[in-house]
Amino acid sequence: MATDSNQTTNDAAHAAQGATEQMGAQMRAGVEQLRASSERMTAAGTDLGMRLLDQAEENTRQAFAAMRAAAQAKDVSEVLRIQADYLREQSGRAVDQARQIGEMITNYGRDAMEQLGKR
Repeated sequence: MATDSNQTTNDAAHAAQGATEQMGAQMRAGVEQLRASSERMTAAGTDLGMRLLDQAEENTRQAFAAMRAAAQAKDVSEVLRIQADYLREQSGRAVDQARQIGEMITNYGRDAMEQLGKR
């Protein structure tokens, strides 16, 4: 009878150890997923920041080019034409840049939601 009791205790201890190991594995997997997700978010933030800097740099180059052209204009009508061209081009550039940033944010959000769904 004591042997049955010892066997039951050993079985319970093995079951508890197995459950503990399984919980530990699940926790490690969860931590790994969190780490990977954090790395992806950091990379996404870096990509977004770099894209914004690239856009600001391009906008600044275009603005200076327009100012140089206006400074070399022969008359007021040429200055007005240069300004109108710049504003038209900048408007198109702003729309394109906003679209690019919006697509990046949407893609990052979609990726994050997919990762959450994998859990």
